[in-house]
Amino acid sequence: MDMATYLELPTGGRMPILGLGTWQSLQGAARDAVRFAIDVGYRHLDCAYMYQNESDIGDALRQKIQEGVVRREELFIVSKLWSTFHERSLVKQACQKTLAALQLDYLDLYLMHCPMGFKAMEELVDVGMVKAIGVSNFNCKQIHRLLSKPGLRHKPANNQIESHPYLPQEELIKFCQSKGISVTAYCPLGAPNWPRSKPDHISLLDDPQIKEIALKHNKTPAQKGREFADEKCYVLLQVLIRLQIQRNVSVIPKSVTPQHIEENFKVFDFELAQEEMETLLGFKKRYRICALSECKNHKDYPFTED
Repeated sequence: MDMATYLELPTGGRMPILGLGTWQSLQGAARDAVRFAIDVGYRHLDCAYMYQNESDIGDALRQKIQEGVVRREELFIVSKLWSTFHERSLVKQACQKTLAALQLDYLDLYLMHCPMGFKAMEELVDVGMVKAIGVSNFNCKQIHRLLSKPGLRHKPANNQIESHPYLPQEELIKFCQSKGISVTAYCPLGAPNWPRSKPDHISLLDDPQIKEIALKHNKTPAQKGREFADEKCYVLLQVLIRLQIQRNVSVIPKSVTPQHIEENFKVFDFELAQEEMETLLGFKKRYRICALSECKNHKDYPFTED
């Protein structure tokens, strides 16, 4: 199942299709989560300056490399340029801060966190600070506009977007893949611990059709844990992760709980049937968790196509 384990990037790099998300992983907890994840077998780690935990992650990476558990070249480390550093003179400095915090010489993939600015990131590839660059939260029009820019030297290797059964993003994913741009799905489990969620917010973890599919595969349900607000949650998280893998989409479920980190990695021993894929991608319900509402008035706000 090599296709289900790595995605080939336009640069020739190989990105593990399953990674560990580190957003909302608090200092201390992030260090422990990354150490445990590397021991379990994770090699793709998704980071960002804005998450404010890159120093802790760097400590964990250094420890595991020094222990001989993993070599740097076996890891695929992603970080992101935050919107306040899009000024050309600030881009290299921002990347250097991230590299220093993570205690690394280079990043495997550096993404623009929001669709506002790109050109200065190309220079990071030229000087060897990053192996590949990409974008996050870009819509089809923004991807097309970027690819059409005169003088573009480094095509974006990846577009990281929110995707789950209530926001499958079929058109955007197919468009990116048709252009040779890999896709990574964040919030693949519906972000049950989303800090802005309200009691009436829609939960994937309660959907009867998703539960039914999970039961068919006789997998151990994810029970009530510190990361889930609803104690009646019995949805199998592996099914939601496997959904993305079978679309050839990289997926980065976030957790700091060892049991969940380990469970989330057990997705390569079963396959969803075609009709199950169609069910999971066929919901009429639409729900965007990360709406970037604070950026709604920006000229490059990406979700106006919704």
